[in-house]
Amino acid sequence: MIDEARRQFELAWSLAELHLAALVEEDFLWEPADVCWTVHRDDAGVWRPDWAESEPEPVPVPTIAWLTWHIDYWWTAAIDALTGTSGRDWSDVSWPGTGVAAVSRLRALAAQWRNLLAGITDQQLAAPTTFPWEADAGRTVADTVLWVTVELTKNVSELGQLRLLRAVTGTPP
Repeated sequence: MIDEARRQFELAWSLAELHLAALVEEDFLWEPADVCWTVHRDDAGVWRPDWAESEPEPVPVPTIAWLTWHIDYWWTAAIDALTGTSGRDWSDVSWPGTGVAAVSRLRALAAQWRNLLAGITDQQLAAPTTFPWEADAGRTVADTVLWVTVELTKNVSELGQLRLLRAVTGTPP
């Protein structure tokens, strides 16, 4: 099963590369709606995401910057969980400040994930894990590996839709 999981990840990552390669700096902070989640510089100059512990109603439309931060956060947390590293909170992961740096970070995470997948055996896939299902018993490493591909596909689809929408509307950031 690990070979199939690796192939599915590579398929999802090819969609990511399609959109990431086409982004320009002005795309990242473009706000597509009045109710929007983005990233902001704090007093120390660190880029922090908008965040709520409970999803607000209506759900804010994210910016591309927010989506790249979000992918960075959950992917980092997934890698931490599967490598036995202490898990990071969302507030421990900041946005790097530019689109170029955000894309570079995602590409580095893809390389880390690819290396992690290269070392996982089918037997290891059967091991129990709770990430990202903290309270849900019975989940395995395979569940997490498959979840990463689904979550990546979902987030990259959102990112791609925003990129396309901005391109056809000609809306400046």
